[in-house]
Amino acid sequence: MIDREQYTPGPASGAQVRKDGEKWTLVLVRELRHPPEKVWQALTDPAHLREWAPFDADGSLATVGSTVKLTTVGAPVVHVTEAGVTRADAARVLEYNWGGADMRWELEALDGGTRLTLWTNIDRRFISMGAAGWHICFDVLDRLLGGTPIGRIVGPEAMKFGGWQRLNAEYAKQFGVESPGR
Repeated sequence: MIDREQYTPGPASGAQVRKDGEKWTLVLVRELRHPPEKVWQALTDPAHLREWAPFDADGSLATVGSTVKLTTVGAPVVHVTEAGVTRADAARVLEYNWGGADMRWELEALDGGTRLTLWTNIDRRFISMGAAGWHICFDVLDRLLGGTPIGRIVGPEAMKFGGWQRLNAEYAKQFGVESPGR
């Protein structure tokens, strides 16, 4: 593992917000240097999720109909929710619900890599925070898949991280929302 102190996230990019009535959706797009099959494994396998995601899973997310317990990492109080996998088209689309938020992951093959798109419902008050957090998670994921892991940076630990504060402010400005958690 390289020294995480050397990691600095790039500028806020690849994110947008969609509003449908009172429902807010954060959409994040990232191009990864790794094939869809490798990204799929990182999205569905509990051992891989423990290295980059903001939750731990007690089982694989790769099978439609499976129920997996997801435990939020770093929450002040242990927060466990059951995620029902509603769609799992290997290396293409993954859908489940995490703590009341619908999650949709799309993987598109792109020049030897993958365009990864995440749609997640989110409370309007936390959109910039969520974008900043997922931005860092995607960076950690990309490094993990590239063989240079820096370790998971999530929850309160991420919020103390200097790059997160900057990203939170940048995304808030992009989305035209106030920046909570500063």
